[in-house]
Amino acid sequence: MSIGQSFPDDFVWGVATASYQIEGAPEADGKGESIWDRFSRTPGKIRNGDSADVACDHYNLWRDDVAIMKQIGVNGYRFSISWPRVFPNGTGAMNPAGIGFYDRLVDALLEAGITPFPTLYHWDLPQALEDAGGWPNRSTAFAFADYAGAVVERLGDRVQHWVTINEPWCVAELGYRVGEHAPGRREPKAALDAAHHVLLAHGLGMEAARAAAPDVSIGIASNIDVKTPRSAHPADIRVAELEDAYRNRWYLDPVFLAQYPHDGVAARNWDQTSVLPGDLDAISAPMDFVGFNYYSRTVVQDESISDAERPQPLVEADLPRTTMGWEVYPDGLRDLLVRFSDAYELPPVYITESGVAFPDELVDGAVHDEGRRRYLEEHFAAAAEAQAAGVPLRGYFIWTLMDNFEWAMGYTPRFGLVWTDFDTQERIIKDSGYWLAETISGRSKPR
Repeated sequence: MSIGQSFPDDFVWGVATASYQIEGAPEADGKGESIWDRFSRTPGKIRNGDSADVACDHYNLWRDDVAIMKQIGVNGYRFSISWPRVFPNGTGAMNPAGIGFYDRLVDALLEAGITPFPTLYHWDLPQALEDAGGWPNRSTAFAFADYAGAVVERLGDRVQHWVTINEPWCVAELGYRVGEHAPGRREPKAALDAAHHVLLAHGLGMEAARAAAPDVSIGIASNIDVKTPRSAHPADIRVAELEDAYRNRWYLDPVFLAQYPHDGVAARNWDQTSVLPGDLDAISAPMDFVGFNYYSRTVVQDESISDAERPQPLVEADLPRTTMGWEVYPDGLRDLLVRFSDAYELPPVYITESGVAFPDELVDGAVHDEGRRRYLEEHFAAAAEAQAAGVPLRGYFIWTLMDNFEWAMGYTPRFGLVWTDFDTQERIIKDSGYWLAETISGRSKPR
């Protein structure tokens, strides 16, 4: 039996992208500036000085990209809607040309037999809202709800599945604590407020979306990561527990348990003054599904103790690594899914992102990316094991359809099933894409 046959006939086999990473056309048809437009044009922020001003030119080549998806045979496409393309200043009047682009894309997907799974926020905040304070400002959550309601009202007659926020950890930690991502701020207190307001936006956005189209199915997409202690030393275990609190539980406990993890709150000395009455009720409102984005694991340790003090055996971070420096660890996907299924009352689950970047090369018009094929096969197997263990898994979206702009890393990492020539915009399906087509061939549309 092939790995594809491990899943039911109505399983969603999909690919995922993000607006800023593929669309280009940063000023076309009245689009407003996003924080990533500003950030990527700031010297020293992006590797090699790259920007996404052109990216994959999906704004103009979207018909070709839908045709490629149809050729591969996916039956689901998770894309994101650019908030500043639809509302150039974040609020105010909707931009007809901006929403019109997604209107046409949705129709083309449906005609191709591909179910759209739009994400309302994949990091490209309108710069005007950042200028007003950004995600640390509570008003941004309410602006998001207005935006979400308006978009779902426009597209909800044809689009059933919606993701509110992609990877709130990245929004808060990388954008406001570490400064590696837009808007590039390094403000720990602001990052905590941002994390809360992003989750509040999710809750308010669900409410607004359901008011606009009561039958929609809606959830969040959180990035999850295995935090493995270097040893059984209590200090290493404590570090791993805190890292898990910051990465996983900080964004899942409020959604499923209406509270933040007590150990993480205490360790970060967060006063929670930004959490107002009713916030956690909104955040923990029932979802129709939950999305998990999984890539790797991290081996962590207490830096204050030596290896001589640690009990054997030590966990070595010596697994194969990707272009991003991430370990290839498929067991972590199964383990986290089963763990969260035990810890929370999960609704239907989608793997909303999972994929790998390797140094692909185009040779004689082809890309022989055996490493990616093997990665996908191993992670599909782990997902099948989780499903067999009782996890209500409904679909798997591969990151990503085509090589694109990989945020602060620029164009160096190639995650795609499809090779993108960024000079000519030629697309070439890699061997992994053809393998995926064989894996999912004959599958029916998702439920």
